[in-house]
Amino acid sequence: MNSTYTPEEQRLIDVWEGHLRCEFADRDAAATVATMSDDNYVNHVPVMTGGRGRDEMLAFYGRHFIPKMPADTRLTPVCRTVGQERVIDEMIFAFTHDIVMDWMLPGVAPTGRRVEVPLVVVVQLRAGEVVCERIYWDQASVLVQLGLLDQSHLPVAGVDTARKVLNPELPSNDLIRRAAAKPGDAGSNAQSV
Repeated sequence: MNSTYTPEEQRLIDVWEGHLRCEFADRDAAATVATMSDDNYVNHVPVMTGGRGRDEMLAFYGRHFIPKMPADTRLTPVCRTVGQERVIDEMIFAFTHDIVMDWMLPGVAPTGRRVEVPLVVVVQLRAGEVVCERIYWDQASVLVQLGLLDQSHLPVAGVDTARKVLNPELPSNDLIRRAAAKPGDAGSNAQSV
């Protein structure tokens, strides 16, 4: 990514990347929580999983998140914004749904399907610790890729959402064109965009 960060920005990045290393490389719940403040919280916004404070987060990371992360999980960085005690990462989160992932897909048995979804993490830091993480992704895109949501009748997309983030030259407005092509649709007389 960017090599022109200020020393303060690099300090924030180092704390955040240390936290990620504990989660995804070391797979150590206690070490992950040790990177966080006492009043920390995590919110996976689409499904409201996570927790608040060291005890809840130790239980969450130890029971739900780290052991229920598919072995082939990959995070592909797209862009990073750093400042005002925050790191905001946009990435592609890719995995094969071959285990129960109750932190992301509560109540959904493994489908064996591959998922690629754009994800944004807003991380607030203070005094060398992670204070909070708010993680956003399009749950409809995930459900389409798992075969749990039929996109043919809804204005949702699947893996193309991730692919367009990585390649902005891919076509736009496919959902608009699809909706306009439906017979009897109020927008069927609309001009093509």
